[in-house]
Formats: sequence, structure tokens, C-alpha cells
Amino acid sequence: MNLALFDLDGTLLQTDSDHAFNEHVLRLGWADGAAFRRENDRFYAQYQAGVLDIHAYIDFATRPWRDRRADELAAGLRHFVEQIVRPALPVASADLVQRHRDAGDHLAIITATNDFITRPIADLLGVPTLIATELERDALGRATGAIRGTPSFREGKVTRVQAWLADAGLSLGDFERSWFYSDSTNDLPLLEAVTHPVATNPGTALEQIARERGWQVLKFFEAAAA
Repeated sequence: MNLALFDLDGTLLQTDSDHAFNEHVLRLGWADGAAFRRENDRFYAQYQAGVLDIHAYIDFATRPWRDRRADELAAGLRHFVEQIVRPALPVASADLVQRHRDAGDHLAIITATNDFITRPIADLLGVPTLIATELERDALGRATGAIRGTPSFREGKVTRVQAWLADAGLSLGDFERSWFYSDSTNDLPLLEAVTHPVATNPGTALEQIARERGWQVLKFFEAAAA
């Protein structure tokens, strides 16, 4: 029995869906252009540097749309997936997921990006199990700007994976082989927790760590861009 875990942004998806959705919000006219873009870029730089305050970020990122009508949100999200996400999903990403599916492995996408944005992306990849940062909802189902439970971020990814497996009476140690595919040093805690860490389309820092530790390095974005 084997387990395959996949980060999403920068790993399977040749963009950052969180940052890209915020740009989409601007195109929809749901936020002030200059000020919102500056903050969006500032938070993204914090994420890349490994110093993101994810609670502050979620409050910022959901503010322009969390009071909008459900049908308006659904339409905006559908357009985002079709116009932005689908073109940023290389065939090699779907093939990687499919190889593990064909092998009978347990599959999950685990991402720091919130569940509102990433649920349709996981569906696009045909992966039912999505472990994402969950948005707190009010009694009417509207996002409040807070996070429900443990964010799926840095050490929180390990916590969330362990909780998901525990619900099924399992643990990471129950799997003969466990893979985690990621591009970012933010994911070092979970990369270090599996038997087969794979630096996938990695940034410079993660690639250096991977080569020092003898981890597999997988690059297919370069081929997709050629």
C-alpha cells in the first residue's frame, strides 16, 4: 500500500493559483487595482521567502469577494479555472497523477491555497482528496476572512496529512512507500516525513537541498515551455 501526495502551485500547476486568482479578482473589478496588486505581490514575496503570515493573507485575499453573491462567485471561479488554470496545467502533471492512480496508490493534493480556489482544480485533475487551507464560513456559508482549523501550510501540512490518515485508521508509517511532490522549501516538513521526497519543478533553494540529500529532482515545466 503506497501513498502519493502532491503540492499544487508550482508543482503540478505552472502558476500560483492563489496569486493568479487575486489577479483575476482585479480583472473582474472586485478590488482596487493599484493598492490590491501591491499587497498581493507583497504577500506573495513573503510566501516565497518563507515568512508568510497566512492568517493575515487569508483576510486580505478574501476581502474583495466574500460578501458577493454565490452565483457571481461561482461564475468568476469557473472562468478562472477555464481561462487561467487549465492552460497552466501541463500534460506531464496529469500524467504523473495518472501513473500513481494506475499503480493503485492513495492520492491526495495538499496545498496552502484555500479550498474555495483549489477544489475545482483538484476535480480537474481527478483527485477527490484535497487537503487545503479551509476557509471559515458563517451560518449563511459565506467566508469570514478567517481560517478553520490548522492551515495546510509548512508544518501544518504534516498535521493535516496525519489527521486525514488517522480518520481512516492509518498513519504515514503504514505505507511501504510514500511520495510527496513539491517545488518549495515551505514544504520541507512534509518532504522530510515521507519515504520518497521529490523536488518537482523546484526553486533554486529546494533544488540545492534535494541534490545535497540525494532526493529525486523532477522537472517538466521546462519541457512544457519548449
